[in-house]
Parts: sequence; C-alpha cells; structure tokens
Amino acid sequence: MKQFLERGMDKAGIKLIGTGDVTDDDQLNGMGDGALGVVTSHHYSTAHPSAVNKKFVDAFGKANPGLRPNFMAMGGYDGMHVIYQALKATKGQGGGDALLAAMKGQIFESPRGPMFIDAQTRDVVHNIYLRKVEKKDGQLYNVEFDVIKDVKDPGKAK
Repeated sequence: MKQFLERGMDKAGIKLIGTGDVTDDDQLNGMGDGALGVVTSHHYSTAHPSAVNKKFVDAFGKANPGLRPNFMAMGGYDGMHVIYQALKATKGQGGGDALLAAMKGQIFESPRGPMFIDAQTRDVVHNIYLRKVEKKDGQLYNVEFDVIKDVKDPGKAK
C-alpha cells in the first residue's frame, strides 16, 4: 500500500486490486485514507454483516481494547469451535481418529459466514467476499459488495 501511494499510482488513476491480506483488518486504519477504494477478495472482514460476526468483533474488542480481529483471529476462533464440537460429539472418547471423524462434515455459522468441513477432503468450504475499503464512523473497513459462495480448495475441487 505504501509503495503504491509513494509512487503516485493512485493519482495516476490506477486502481489497486489485491488479496485480502493487502488491507488486513487489524492494520487497515494505519494505512490512512490512501487505502480508500482498494478492492480485495477474502474470506473474512471485520465488517461482515452478521450477528455472529458482530458478537465476535465485540468480544474481541473487549478482550483486546483498541484492536479489532483479522482473518487469523477469526481462524483461531473457528478452529476452537471445530475442536469443541468434535470433543462434544465424541464425549472425549476414542482418541485422535474419533476426533478427526467428528470434525468431518461439520457445518456451522462462523464470523466469516456459513462454512463446513468437507467430509472427504477435510478442507474448509466457505464464501469468498469481494470487498472495497470504505470509511464508516471515522474508521476504515473492508465492506463486502459481492460474494462467491461455497468455495473449495481449487486444487482439490472437481
């Protein structure tokens, strides 16, 4: 982002399009207004408009004053959710194989939106959102404007 602005690419009318980590939620405000209008694709945004995400963002903010979650924090949250549900399903019995079997096929509402664990590949299947950096209430956010639903690992999708 810094190099894009330093080289005047924004002033030359060039639009920046990138992966979601270019405008990572926890660093976005530090980028300043130069990030406005940047378009990215990613599986998570602090601004994702769901009740589950609002609850997650609020809890994260209370535990980490002045910070907001990014995709890594959300991934940790989802990972713990999957482990908890698998332990609950197995009642802690049967060892690692039973735990992995209980993880396969899990479907749940994540802060990122709907997702499931593919029972055959054990990969996450989730939405990918197209986002644009906008300012709301004096803060920069990756605001979703379109969605590609149920994206599988392209290397394994058939």
